[in-house]
Amino acid sequence: MTRTATAPVQASPKIAMRNVKKAFGSKVVLDGFDLDVMPGESVVIIGGSGTGKSVSLKCILGLLNPDSGEIDIDGQPILGLSKQDRDAVNAKIGMLFQNAALFDSISVWENVAFTLVQGEGMARSKARDIAMEKLGQVGLSAEIGERNPAQLSGGMRKRVGLARAIAGDPDIIFFDEPTTGLDPIMGHIIDKLIVKCVREVGATALTITHDMASARRIADRVTMLYKGKNIWTDRIEKLDSSGNPYVHQFVNGLAEGPIDLPILKN
Repeated sequence: MTRTATAPVQASPKIAMRNVKKAFGSKVVLDGFDLDVMPGESVVIIGGSGTGKSVSLKCILGLLNPDSGEIDIDGQPILGLSKQDRDAVNAKIGMLFQNAALFDSISVWENVAFTLVQGEGMARSKARDIAMEKLGQVGLSAEIGERNPAQLSGGMRKRVGLARAIAGDPDIIFFDEPTTGLDPIMGHIIDKLIVKCVREVGATALTITHDMASARRIADRVTMLYKGKNIWTDRIEKLDSSGNPYVHQFVNGLAEGPIDLPILKN
């Protein structure tokens, strides 16, 4: 019997944003933003300060409600969910905050295990074991786990934040400016740990950054957000040959170009 070849099945996006709009008074931040993140993919959103990168993450997390548009996770619309259903969606998500956002009143391991204990009701002894394992994955010893966050350097705090982000083996991990405040060497180390940990957990990753060296190290695909819209998306290898003048200006840090820079008008 002759077999008929069939086209490969196209995976559905893990995260999909369609025509998402968000304004704060007269200031339009997202103006019809579209984004697809495929399962297991690492996507980086680049763009200048105040262009809406953080707002896009907050809309996915439910911390902000878009004025219009659609956001799906695993094909499920997530806007307008009840608190219980929203919590169930967010349980799939880990987050590395820009400044690690550790609680200084509890130990390092308790920070890593915070969601396991407070969110899932896990026994502290089991949560501690998981926390120590995750600290090991980011190159920190059990002795560090007993310290107070105030005793840690900036790079160590960032690694603790990464351990907390992967503690629950999430399906999705968000990284908010993961190299901010770090020297270039520590930034490189954090990026390598991000790639390693995302791969080990098997997660889909979405990162926002204006650090182009970091973006090149961790991205499969890059999206540029400008004036509330996705103006370019492609594989990281295409970044230097995008053919897009806005991308070219941003990536190369040029003062001259089509990007509106009000400071130069004064």
